[in-house]
Amino acid sequence: MRTDPARVAAARRILTQLGVDVVDLQDQDAGPNVPTLADYLPHVIAAAGPGANRTYGTYWTRMLTTWGSRRLDQIAASDIEAMQRDMTATARSRRNSRHGRHAGEHVVAAARAIYNRAIADGLIASTASPAHRVAKPRRLPSTRRALTTQELDQINTAARTSGNDVVLDALLLRLHTETACRRGGALGLRLTDLDTHHCLVRLEEKGGTVRWQPVSPALALSLADHAAARGTTLHTDQLLRYHNGRPLTTRRYDHLWYRLGQELPWIAAQGISTHWLRHTTLTWVERHFGYGVARAYAGHTDNTGPATTTYIKADLQAVATALAAMTGQPHPLARP
Repeated sequence: MRTDPARVAAARRILTQLGVDVVDLQDQDAGPNVPTLADYLPHVIAAAGPGANRTYGTYWTRMLTTWGSRRLDQIAASDIEAMQRDMTATARSRRNSRHGRHAGEHVVAAARAIYNRAIADGLIASTASPAHRVAKPRRLPSTRRALTTQELDQINTAARTSGNDVVLDALLLRLHTETACRRGGALGLRLTDLDTHHCLVRLEEKGGTVRWQPVSPALALSLADHAAARGTTLHTDQLLRYHNGRPLTTRRYDHLWYRLGQELPWIAAQGISTHWLRHTTLTWVERHFGYGVARAYAGHTDNTGPATTTYIKADLQAVATALAAMTGQPHPLARP
């Protein structure tokens, strides 16, 4: 319906006489319905997964301290940019750091997570999010690479000849090298996730993905022996455990790579970690068996990239065949 210009002019004259403009009316109408960050952040944290809480928790705490009393519609893009610059400048320096670049990226991502939830809850319009008006820093190429055969041999030798639990450390390195799993996948393994008959382990990794991953017969037997020796009895018990029977935690990985860095200084210098084993295995699989098998081996289920990736798929038998070639051990599911 077309608005009568005369009536609009009359309304403007009345508002002018009252000392009120349209913006004042909008603020008064929307304000009481929009919560403060302090009131709303607990809802965001409750709805977020453990990975998001782990990644963004520090930044959400900082935002709560700085903007807790403000309504969501009172936080400006410039406020987020200022915090981004501050977190980038004060980020802790590590060997593998990028001068705080990741911290700045996480500030924007953490803010967007809050406003994505607010938009979904109908608290603000999608065009009103200040976080989405702040550009993320461009992600630089990773310095991670595939390890050479000689480097892998040195890592495994050092793990087997130092430390207070060389059996566990050797088993961890073998598990990650064969399966290319992430730390979360290994720590999430339960006794019921081990199938010694078909030489498979069930991995639950980030994004809630679940897959059966082939392992060599030798590794399957070693995992079963480890579980029996360290008190894993119930099907739901965590499989990997310390000497005293306590479930394994991420601290073992931190201790392992710190120790290996002392034994082999090039490990500490390059910031090598468990994820490098994943990169190494997947590189080998891609070079020898192609992109489709490497994608299945990695457990990637996303559909990003060219449309043709939808048709580039590999089955469990193809992954088992690649594993058998890599380890030199026959696998019951491998193709002849």
